[in-house]
Amino acid sequence: MTTPASRIKLFWKPGCSSCLRTKEFLAKQGIEFESVNVEDHPGALAELTALGARGLPVISLGNRFTLCQSFGEVLKFLDLKVRLGDPLPLPVLFARLDVILTTAARITRQFPATQLKQTFRNRNRTQGALAFHIFRVVEMGIDAAQGQGMNVEHFNDQPPDEWRGDDIADWGLKVRDRALAWWRAQGVRELKHRVPTYYGHPEVHDMLERMVWHAAQHTRQLALMLESGGTAPDRPLTAQDLHGLPVPDEVWG
Repeated sequence: MTTPASRIKLFWKPGCSSCLRTKEFLAKQGIEFESVNVEDHPGALAELTALGARGLPVISLGNRFTLCQSFGEVLKFLDLKVRLGDPLPLPVLFARLDVILTTAARITRQFPATQLKQTFRNRNRTQGALAFHIFRVVEMGIDAAQGQGMNVEHFNDQPPDEWRGDDIADWGLKVRDRALAWWRAQGVRELKHRVPTYYGHPEVHDMLERMVWHAAQHTRQLALMLESGGTAPDRPLTAQDLHGLPVPDEVWG
């Protein structure tokens, strides 16, 4: 790589799955970078606005930047000669999605109502909002697969104030059912078309892979939150459930 490493910045925030994955990826490639936690660095959000960046994580190099939702774009941006692994076949992805969302719903039902209203560690998001976000990620992914686009602002959507764990879980299982019904209706084993998202027009298979691993990582975090509050999670995700998904090594970062 010809670019001086000292000029590379990574903008991120705690608890962000894509942020943690990007940090781990850069570290494994031996790339030095300036780590900018936007919740701790004054002026970081203004710097992102000046760049024209929407969403996180972001890698910047001078006045250029790339969103890190697609690692293919990261490789091109940093001129890295690295081959990414192929995504899991779509039938396997959707089988994993079924397990992930069923697990997320089961764990969400275990949360005491008071704990759902609490934030966790250094992330400014309630634990109930994180549970809701797992299913919202999938709903947004299916919307994008159907050509409806993906708006970055919707990643901050919140559950209704009166919702408890059962309400979030019940709604989440309806999202699961919708996702699985959409997949069954495709009647194919491969999807190659591109879809509109806030980070470009990725191939639908790549976008769906991101949707599934994103939900899986947050489900891991949900189990960590529940356990940290003193309740053992009921049948959390296993290594086999995660096998082949590009989740980060760590659960929180």
